[in-house]
Amino acid sequence: MKKIMLGNLAIARGAYEAGVTVSTAYPGTPSTEITEALADYKDIYVEWSPNEKVALEVAIGSSIAGARSICCMKHVGVNVAADPLFTVAYTGVNAGLVLVVADDPGMHSSQNEQDSRFYAMANSIPMLEPTDSQEAKDMIKLAFDMSEKYDTPVMVRTTTRLSHSQTFVENSDRVNVPIKEYKKDVAKYAMMPAMAKKRHVVVEARINQIAKDANDMDINKIIIKNKKIGIICSGVSSQYVEEAMPEASILKLGMVFPIPMDMIKNFASQVDELIIAEELEPIFEREIKAAGIACKGKEIFSIQGELSVAIIRNKLLDEPIPEADNSLPIRPPVLCAGCPHRGVFYVLNKMKLMVTADIGCYTLGAIAPLNAVDTVICMGASIGMSHGVDKALGRDASRKTVAVIGDSTFVHSGITGVINSVYNQGSSTIIILDNSTTGMTGQQNNPSTGRTIRDQVTHQLDLEAMCKACGVKSVRTVDAYDMHAVESMLKEELDRDEVSVIIARRPCILLTKEVRIPYEIDQDKCIKCRACMKVGCPSISRGLDGKITLNPSQCNGCGVCAQMCKFDSIKLVGGAK
Repeated sequence: MKKIMLGNLAIARGAYEAGVTVSTAYPGTPSTEITEALADYKDIYVEWSPNEKVALEVAIGSSIAGARSICCMKHVGVNVAADPLFTVAYTGVNAGLVLVVADDPGMHSSQNEQDSRFYAMANSIPMLEPTDSQEAKDMIKLAFDMSEKYDTPVMVRTTTRLSHSQTFVENSDRVNVPIKEYKKDVAKYAMMPAMAKKRHVVVEARINQIAKDANDMDINKIIIKNKKIGIICSGVSSQYVEEAMPEASILKLGMVFPIPMDMIKNFASQVDELIIAEELEPIFEREIKAAGIACKGKEIFSIQGELSVAIIRNKLLDEPIPEADNSLPIRPPVLCAGCPHRGVFYVLNKMKLMVTADIGCYTLGAIAPLNAVDTVICMGASIGMSHGVDKALGRDASRKTVAVIGDSTFVHSGITGVINSVYNQGSSTIIILDNSTTGMTGQQNNPSTGRTIRDQVTHQLDLEAMCKACGVKSVRTVDAYDMHAVESMLKEELDRDEVSVIIARRPCILLTKEVRIPYEIDQDKCIKCRACMKVGCPSISRGLDGKITLNPSQCNGCGVCAQMCKFDSIKLVGGAK
């Protein structure tokens, strides 16, 4: 039966049908829904791991034990998982091991635009890239077969457009794959120098064989039409090319590393001009040119951002790109009404502190009107960077610097930063914004919530106890909504000559089921000073007449705006207490 499915859900379905036993991940847009969907299949063990490195290590362990395993993450997550990834390329697998990585051309929800095909090349690991949801499901199943056939992990690359678009999918039944017998083999699985040297030879022979076999794989398809132009493409870009250039000859690559060079040479010999249409880096183009095949690529298409039908027609047919409708107002991302981070960031800006922040909802503290955040680099970086400021500029700078990190990110990669700061006698002040969830990716559980991906009760990591175990003597908790308490506590902790931690705690407003009474503005008391608007709450607006109003359907009753008003004009609706 055919069913419309998101690319991410189709990937999950493919893993289920392939007989996967273990699924691991750390949430990260655009890959998150894969693992959430896998959690609905009771035949599979599914977990949110503390970070991508641990997730891949768990999947490697279950693969070597004999169970088909899948690990999912976004492109920057592969940076975290790179250490085990590079070595499992040497060891190979027992049962199939598939790593799904979701790239983000255009940076819709990411801090960079890296191309994960580089990781496949660097590791000599085969990589597949589907075009639509049906191919996504089918290629996951193929990836497991390839993994076991060639004794290698296999990477499957998706992009944001594939992850979050929908096409028809024909579902099949699950294949019951028995657990393979594990046989001890130190020479294969224990990577010490003597063993690794021999395994490296195996890796290179393996990837050369896959490159040869790729020329006969059905996932690489030549479509000959008009021979004036031939276009090589892959993934979602293939759909853009087929729509933009319906008469052009196309070579669609399903295997994006290693590429089928004999097939490419054959295709190139049949067309007058060869063009490479690939998003991000010129990886195909470089390999094809290195093989002595004339082609054009990045002199036509940008190395930045996404391709589209309009861009392809503009570059190849000189058609103008339709102008965007600029009549609509810009709607930048903003913290939700009632977000517990808002008041904390207002205080940080008010105190004119340098704020090293992390990846999460709280990155929005960088934009107007809060303007509190100075730096955003990667998961866990805020604590190490704050320590760096301390050591570079001394105690006076440390008194004016704060590291901000979320509860999930703290568990992901912030704990080692705390250990480092304490061990190296730093004096950083660290704020853990504990909203009891992994917020930006959609309210997933993490070790500090005390619940698993399937909402089962488990051990809840005690953040206070963890910080004290790392050697932090001053660990204090404050209500994130209480701006006066936050400011007072910050002043005290910034005055310390040692590392200290403030845990600003309130659950994510989208997570709590509590019905809170909204606020309203007493227009007789309001002097239109706009102080309440400085916190940037989307429920507060100013009309053309200068009147400030609170939208009761948006207000979540956090009370932050009321703390801003010196004239007592903001009250709970109905005079509630």
